[in-house]
Amino acid sequence: MKQYEVPLETGKYYHIYNRGINGTNLFFEERNYLFFLEKYSFYMSKVLETYAYCLLGNHFHLLVKVKDNLNLDLTGFKNLSGLNTGLNTKNGLHAPDRLVSKKFSDFFNSYTKSINKAQNRTGGLFETPFKRKVVNSDTYFTQLIWYIHFNPQKHGFISDFKDYPYSSYQSNFSNKLSKFAQDQVIDWFGNENNYRNFHTIAHSEKNINHLTIEF
Repeated sequence: MKQYEVPLETGKYYHIYNRGINGTNLFFEERNYLFFLEKYSFYMSKVLETYAYCLLGNHFHLLVKVKDNLNLDLTGFKNLSGLNTGLNTKNGLHAPDRLVSKKFSDFFNSYTKSINKAQNRTGGLFETPFKRKVVNSDTYFTQLIWYIHFNPQKHGFISDFKDYPYSSYQSNFSNKLSKFAQDQVIDWFGNENNYRNFHTIAHSEKNINHLTIEF
């Protein structure tokens, strides 16, 4: 099964990756990074729990979970008795995969329209469809958090990924209210010190190369 054919199912965890068309930039100014996160939160927070992210020039990585109960106002109705069960059927218009994919499409389109206006450009910005892999073990989940945070150093954006401002590594220490799951991530490692220590260990990419997504 190709990476864009993997179905998005409720309660499952995924590594999601996308980039600009033919590798073009997604972020043209510093303010675009924050704008991207704001748009992402607005469109995706109802359907996804987000555990890690990294935004890098022409691409991004996410570690997410599709929420268990997608009782959402995605069809013009809001939590009406008798309709909720239809949202979690495996097939049809209200299948989780279609609902989440539609939200991603709305998010990509909204961000693209704003960037096109600001940059005086036209046409699409994101490659479609976006890639995804199921995260199916505790080890994979843990290593993937490190891998996503390590990406800026891997690609030469910065000498120490822990100083990179556009990933969830630093934001997970924030006390600000957020729609991202930073508390759950810290708890996953036990506490903040364990979280920091795990990121200082010299991990090997070879251990998860077959599990990661890159173009």
